[in-house]
Amino acid sequence: MPPEPAYCQTCGAPVVAEGDRYRCTRCARRHYVNSKPCAGALVVRDGRVLLVKRAFEPFKGWWDVPGGFLNAGEHPEEGVRRELREETGLEVEPRRLVGIYMDTYGDDGDPTLNIYYECAVVGGEPRPADDALEIGWFAPDALPEQVAFANAHALLRDWRAGR
Repeated sequence: MPPEPAYCQTCGAPVVAEGDRYRCTRCARRHYVNSKPCAGALVVRDGRVLLVKRAFEPFKGWWDVPGGFLNAGEHPEEGVRRELREETGLEVEPRRLVGIYMDTYGDDGDPTLNIYYECAVVGGEPRPADDALEIGWFAPDALPEQVAFANAHALLRDWRAGR
């Protein structure tokens, strides 16, 4: 679990626990410890799924489903378009929601809410960039052994099962 907040993000005063949230002892602002929203793309072409090799920790050098954290106020469909453009150079169009998977991220175990869309490539030239070292296309029976994150494993398991 992520660390509990100790101080108010607004005024810096100490916070106290109140059930599943925290309250500032000075300004009374409520603070929540929420899952961080992420969006990812299940891109399949000729029966093969697109994966990227991670450039940074956690799981540096492991394969992953392309995607990432959403910006504040960003719709998940826009986030998945942005992340794919940044990581792969590809322009994608989300076609349908595939699933939502819970997980954690990093050494602190920050909770994440991972929203996956089946996406079609509609433009761009594939090239690894941003936090991707390499791009690969994998058949369902030839997925790499080192796949980052439990949520990516679950998504790929469901894809192989045809769900």
